Amino acid sequence: MDVVKRLQTHNIKPSVQRIAIMNYLMEHRTHPTVDEIYTALSPSIPTLSKTTVYNTLKLLSEQGAAQTLTIDERNTCYDADTTPHAHFLCKRCGRIYDLEYNANIKEVEGMDMKGHEVHEIHYYYKGVCKNCMKNECSSKTNNN
Repeated sequence: MDVVKRLQTHNIKPSVQRIAIMNYLMEHRTHPTVDEIYTALSPSIPTLSKTTVYNTLKLLSEQGAAQTLTIDERNTCYDADTTPHAHFLCKRCGRIYDLEYNANIKEVEGMDMKGHEVHEIHYYYKGVCKNCMKNECSSKTNNN
């Protein structure tokens, strides 16, 4: 989907900064932080500030164009993929991976939520990713 159209679909008025930030999120599926996005975009947009990046990401999340991830205790990350899926944080390298949504996990619709109205569900997994596991195995093999 075109970036401008995606913003408009979520009732967000396109601006140079908003288009650049949404485009970055859509192109970089790395679950970036405010700092990462600011560092990547500021050379090409000299008027960009960290506050603008933060406020834009907050707006994108509030309007459903992106989602805010709090899987990492140190950093808030952002994801342009708003379809139902889980996230996995590698405790070794710090990367966040998308995981397939488990269809066996029941939706809250029809569940007794004690009168609460649920707007979001986040599925977070933490452990060691396959790349770190592979590197650990190969370093043990090389050290023997």
